[in-house]
Amino acid sequence: MARSNAAPTADGATPTEEAQGRSTIKFPYLDQDDAVEVAKAIHTIAGKSCERDQLAAHFSVVATGGAFSLRLLTAKMFGFINSDKGTLSLTPLGSRVCDPQQEKAARAESFLLVPLYKAVYDDYKGQTLPGNLGLETAMEKLGVAPKQKDKARQVFQRSATQAGYFAYGTSRLVAPAMKAVTEEEKPKDADTDSDEEDGKDNKLEKKKRHHFIEGLLDKLPEADTEWTLEGRKKWLQTASNIFDLMYTAPEDDGELSVTLTKTSAK
Repeated sequence: MARSNAAPTADGATPTEEAQGRSTIKFPYLDQDDAVEVAKAIHTIAGKSCERDQLAAHFSVVATGGAFSLRLLTAKMFGFINSDKGTLSLTPLGSRVCDPQQEKAARAESFLLVPLYKAVYDDYKGQTLPGNLGLETAMEKLGVAPKQKDKARQVFQRSATQAGYFAYGTSRLVAPAMKAVTEEEKPKDADTDSDEEDGKDNKLEKKKRHHFIEGLLDKLPEADTEWTLEGRKKWLQTASNIFDLMYTAPEDDGELSVTLTKTSAK
């Protein structure tokens, strides 16, 4: 008797199994969001790894249940987790997808780890995808069992959207152009990211100016406010004195003075 074909296995199928209705190319029955949810749950529970029972409790499901096993298989197929004797651990890619700064790049990378998705991407790279029926036919030729092609196509389309490959429409697969953020590039605190960047810019700017000049500029009033001529004269005279301290001039270069002249309205 042929075995039940409830879900694809992680290790593929033989030609005999294909004749019985088994797919010979790997693909998940759940989409990428489900896989990311598993990775983020592990990260929430214990950072890097946790026990299968712990993760099942987090999702309020039975650890030996088929639905939970399918979730784990999906996360493993997308390259986010490894499992060893009941211990589930995040891969480097799984850790990256839990980082908001790197999630988009990690999603794009994990999409192509699924054999079926990589095969479709390679076949239609730079070309227009066929409609639903045509896509299902193409998947069948790649090794998806006839009874599974509808489900495979639907999950593929959802995952492609979630991974950013449909950014230019669902008729074309386009790999997202983005750079993963390294530890050195990551801000220490996302909430103060903009403040730190502004601080860096200000420090660089200040390095270019002497502290005397910096102090002088700090005394300038805000733009569009009233500034008396006497105040302007004092500021310019101070600037002249600072220049005398900071710079040298030829002996025959004369003397710099600031004169205040009041004009009357005609």
